[in-house]
Formats: sequence, C-alpha cells, structure tokens
Amino acid sequence: MTCRSVCRVLQRRLVASTAEVRLSAAELSRMRSVLFSKEQARQRALIPRTEKIEVTMQGPGLKGTLLIMNKGVSTPHSCARHLTEWHVSSSALALVDGEPWSMNRPLTQSCSLTLLTFKETEPCEVNKAYWRSCAALLGQVLQNAFKDELSVELLRSPELPVTSGAFCCDLILDRQLDTWTPSEEALQSLTRDAQQLIQKDLPWEPLEVLPSVALEVFSHSRCKQEEVEERAAESPSGTVMLYRCGDHVLLSRGPLVARTGLCSQYEVTAMHNLDQGERGLRRRVQGLSLPLQLQAHHTIWRRLRKRAEQLVEVPPPQVPEATPISSY
Repeated sequence: MTCRSVCRVLQRRLVASTAEVRLSAAELSRMRSVLFSKEQARQRALIPRTEKIEVTMQGPGLKGTLLIMNKGVSTPHSCARHLTEWHVSSSALALVDGEPWSMNRPLTQSCSLTLLTFKETEPCEVNKAYWRSCAALLGQVLQNAFKDELSVELLRSPELPVTSGAFCCDLILDRQLDTWTPSEEALQSLTRDAQQLIQKDLPWEPLEVLPSVALEVFSHSRCKQEEVEERAAESPSGTVMLYRCGDHVLLSRGPLVARTGLCSQYEVTAMHNLDQGERGLRRRVQGLSLPLQLQAHHTIWRRLRKRAEQLVEVPPPQVPEATPISSY
C-alpha cells in the first residue's frame, strides 16, 4: 500500500473518531505537544549508544576547524557552543553538506557545517527560513488569540519570498466572525502577543516523523491532515517535518530559524478576506518583520509597513507541462 493510501485510510479513521470532540486552543496545543514529546522520546530511545561523528566547520575564520560530536544528538547549535558566544547568538540557520538545516536538528553523519547569519553575502536561504518563521509565529498567535468557543482553523502558510513585502498566514475563523473586520487596535493586540513570544526567545524544535504520527498530532484538523498527506507524498523519504515552539506544533515546508528571539521589529499589518469556501470564509493575515541583526529607520519602516498592508497575491502552483511522446 502506498504512503498516500495509508495516509488516506488513517485520516478517515482519525477524523471519524474525533469529529464530535471539540477542544479549546489551549487543550489542542497541549495534546499536540504531548504527542510531539512522546515521539521525540521514542526516537531518542532508538539510539543505543553514543557514536562519534566528525563535523568540519566552514565559514570565515573557521575553515578546517574539526569538531567531534555525537551522532543523532548533537545539533548545529551544539557545534556553535564549541565556538564563540557570537556564533551561538547570531547563527540563524545552518548548511549541512550544502543543505539548509535547522540549528536545532540533530546531525546524522559526519559532514561539513556552515553557520548562517542574516548578514550573509548570499542571504537567500536564511531569508526564506526567516520569512517562514515569521509566518509560523503569526499562526501561533492567531491560534490562541480568540475565545475558546470560537474555532480557528489554520491553513497552510503560503511560501513567499521576502520581496513579496509581507509574510502571510491563511486561516478560517468561526462563522460567527464572518462579518467581523479587525480594528487597528485588534491588529496591535496581535502584534503585542507576537512580541511576547519573541521576548521569551523560544526555540523552534524540529522533529522528522512518519505520516501516521503527524496524522495523530493533527487529528482534530482535516486541513492539516490533507497537508500531511501532500507533504509525505512529496518527500523522498515519505516523512514530514514538525516543529514545536512552546506548546505550539506546526508543519513546515522548510527549515525555520533557531529561535523566536532572532525576530526584532515585528508587526501584524492587515487581515484580508479571500473567498468563501465550503469550510468557511478564508482570510489572509499579513505581517512585517526584520531580524535582530538588521534594523530600519522609522521612516523606512513606515513605508515598508504601508506596503505590507496591501493584499499579497499568491500565484497558483505551476503544473508542469506534459512531455510530448516522440514518434518513431
């Protein structure tokens, strides 16, 4: 049975078993965090003994530096702690043998390691991870911003470049809120909630899991279960990547930065109505942020914020053209 078929079967079973159960946002977060911790502990228990790996550091002043680390336990953050406090506080993302890698994801073999900051000459990968992380932070805020009796369904966050002008989080709110338009004060309240998470300097913990585990974690969200199925089908290993920040567990298409404290200027700028679907009114919440190492003068920030208020149009996914069959 293919991975897609297994996911569909499990999805139907889990949805059927939980359709009548309604949990508050706090209860959902706790349940998902407990399942995350359980799977994390199970995977760590599979490491019977400590094996050593060689990590060759790359980057200015580090080229050729060799660290002896623990396979399946040590992370790029662990490696940074063997260097300087600057590397610990400034590193946002890593490249492991050239592949973008979370700072908190365990290393699985001997490798070359490059620590990336926000001042790289080629900042593409770290910028994408930062924008992704800002959207993840926004989703966490939105999940907990409304009263318990009002449902909040987080949809998949659009994968956008920083040149789009804003990061986004799509969601469906309770039908009681269909006519609600957030005031400037409401947006400011969301901004304050995000800034509180930033001040806590929480790590984004990654965990690679089988689709069956992810389906159990998101058993109360049909949308997230569909996303699990798609991510698993796209993954060469058939697995999906979860991240946890505090008690909030999410899916991510790519790596996130090391911690919330790397965000600095952060503001929720707008909420737009998109379309009415069978599940309800789809909305897009947008925001703007700059990382800790990059600051903008207040006049520049105002211009950027004005742009971030405008609706970000997400282009539809491109369908590859069919390859013509050659005739012989």
